[in-house]
Amino acid sequence: MSLSRWIVLILVLSLIGAFIYFDLGAYLTLENIKTEQERLSNLLAQYPWQFSLSFFAMYVAVTALSIPGAAAMTLVAGAIFGFWWGLLLVSFASSIGATLAMVLARWLFKAQVEQKFRRQLETINRGIEKEGAFYLFTLRLVPIFPFFAINLAMALTKMRVLVFYLVSQLGMLAGTVVYVNAGTQLGQLASLSGILSPELLGSFVLLGVFPLMAKWFVDWIKAQRVYSSYKKPSSFDRDMVVIGAGSGGLVAALIAATVKAKVTLIEKNKMGGDCLNTGCVPSKALLRSARHAYDNRRGEQLGFTDQELAVDFKNIMARVQRAIAEIEPHDSVERYEGLGVDVEEGYGEIVSPWHVKVNGKTLSTRNIVIASGAEPFVPPVKGIDQIEYLTSDNLWQLDERPERLVVLGGGPIGTELTQAFSRLGSNVTQVELLPNIIPREDQEFSAMVQTQLELEGVNVLTGHRAEEVIVDGGENKLKVVDGNGNEKMVPFDRLLVAVGRRANTSGFGLEELGIELNANGTVAVDDYLRTNYPNIYAIGDAAGPYQFTHTASHMAWYASVNALFGMFRKFKVDYRVIPWATFCSPEVARVGLNEMEAKEQGIDYDVATYDVGDLDRAIADEEAHGRVKVLTEKGKDKVIGVTIAAEHAGDLISEYVLAMKHGIGLNKILGTIHIYPTMAEMNKFVASEWRKDNKPEWALDIAEKFHTWRRGA
Repeated sequence: MSLSRWIVLILVLSLIGAFIYFDLGAYLTLENIKTEQERLSNLLAQYPWQFSLSFFAMYVAVTALSIPGAAAMTLVAGAIFGFWWGLLLVSFASSIGATLAMVLARWLFKAQVEQKFRRQLETINRGIEKEGAFYLFTLRLVPIFPFFAINLAMALTKMRVLVFYLVSQLGMLAGTVVYVNAGTQLGQLASLSGILSPELLGSFVLLGVFPLMAKWFVDWIKAQRVYSSYKKPSSFDRDMVVIGAGSGGLVAALIAATVKAKVTLIEKNKMGGDCLNTGCVPSKALLRSARHAYDNRRGEQLGFTDQELAVDFKNIMARVQRAIAEIEPHDSVERYEGLGVDVEEGYGEIVSPWHVKVNGKTLSTRNIVIASGAEPFVPPVKGIDQIEYLTSDNLWQLDERPERLVVLGGGPIGTELTQAFSRLGSNVTQVELLPNIIPREDQEFSAMVQTQLELEGVNVLTGHRAEEVIVDGGENKLKVVDGNGNEKMVPFDRLLVAVGRRANTSGFGLEELGIELNANGTVAVDDYLRTNYPNIYAIGDAAGPYQFTHTASHMAWYASVNALFGMFRKFKVDYRVIPWATFCSPEVARVGLNEMEAKEQGIDYDVATYDVGDLDRAIADEEAHGRVKVLTEKGKDKVIGVTIAAEHAGDLISEYVLAMKHGIGLNKILGTIHIYPTMAEMNKFVASEWRKDNKPEWALDIAEKFHTWRRGA
């Protein structure tokens, strides 16, 4: 920061300090206003212009310096100047002061903040460029937001000063009217009995309900903008139409039917969506078979003579399909129709905010829930279209095990399938662009998994980019390039693409309606899961930010309740405690922050770890490997994040999910009895490690002296 900026900052802080030190805020209380009202009124009568200009200048200074007292001064204006003259003075003084505060904060801090938070500000500025004026107007209109905070926040954006002033002038007018009017009634208060006057009570009621009225007005304006091209039906066939019968859509439809709403669920492919048919269920069934093959190969560790199992891959894939078939009735058309859901198996298309076409008919509905899921993303690798590559969608039709398999992607899907096929006998090469596999986790956990994969014979190529698929004389090869530009050819029989998933948001009317999308292609929703059309909601993989089956179900509750009962009360979706797991060996499960994220966010934290290799049950099970890592608030036992790498980590993490959800600290986990011998004891032991690191040394010193005294030593 330059010298001139330091000088101005010190001057501003000195003025604010003087205001606090000399308790000048005492002059801006209602009690003082009543005491001095007569004298101030006399000054106004004697020196109308001088007094008015002095008040105007003081108001500008208070708001420009973000000093508390603007609300009280607004009431003063009404009490002393009357409604119209007070409104004129305050309206212009508040806007000018706010603009000066914004300009001053921008001059002082913008460069430093941009340097530290450039990435976050880029996202904010894109929104400001698009609808900044309307966004500022809504913030000004609803006075529950502190004006000084808005001034400082907007200083860090690229909003033009003139736009800021004009929008502030207009947006603050309604709130100023309410406060000045309340001030005129306070000015007429002659005694305590006057508090009960209808006029004064009415002014305070208006102050209370104005934010709600303003919020309703803002929502109404937004609705008029998006609905202007469509005619709303006078009556509806349905209360809700849900597009997509994956986990999110099924739960949304079931909730609606349970509360006796008329709901239609539309699915163009298979009931149960990706999780049942191509995702969670088949992959876990495959992993179980692969685990059996692996355990058999290491039988000597358990006291058996090694006997290699003959892998019948075709039979294994048949077992995968059998698992799907056994679970399928849970998500079937018959079951949901029996629960009161109208199910349409066909292609649904949104043709207006209240109409959905399906199977040759058009349904009118009060609300629409988009639960269209996601599909595998295929990167633009040169030459990839020459081959019939695999994804998590078509993988399950394989009936012959690939001898040489290349897996593109080191995330959860790629890592799970890499290990499964390796254990079933394929020669697997895993290619990951980033330096680590499962890159969302701390490096130590990524390293554990990579080490295990390599011990099992997987060729893991991290930091390598898939450059080109080459087909030469019937031989398939993948050219990969490392960070230094070195090329390598990897021969393969089949290529599995598992680099992530992208939301299904095209082809069923979203583009035609102009439903807004995020930069990553997911549907943009607010805290209530509403799109830019307030009666159209989006959940699950289609909306993100988490592409998990359990978060889709979680979101479905909020979307359904808000859609059906939002006129009474709306609920903001809660993403505070979201767990997930990668089901490789060792399993890696997490909830909350890891160290990498805590450092990026500048959060001060403590770390407690426990080596699963010391756990009795893990030793007995020949699974003595892994780690529990708990992050807590600095100096406290409040859990802010946990990562577990161990067998059954996805189950073991649940204790911490409960703890974080309900504010249970490590001291209470330590004081909870855990069955011996179980893997769950690791949660108690890591809490014990935290206790050792945070033991009160002063209290232990006192205890030592006490025991010495008791012994008479």
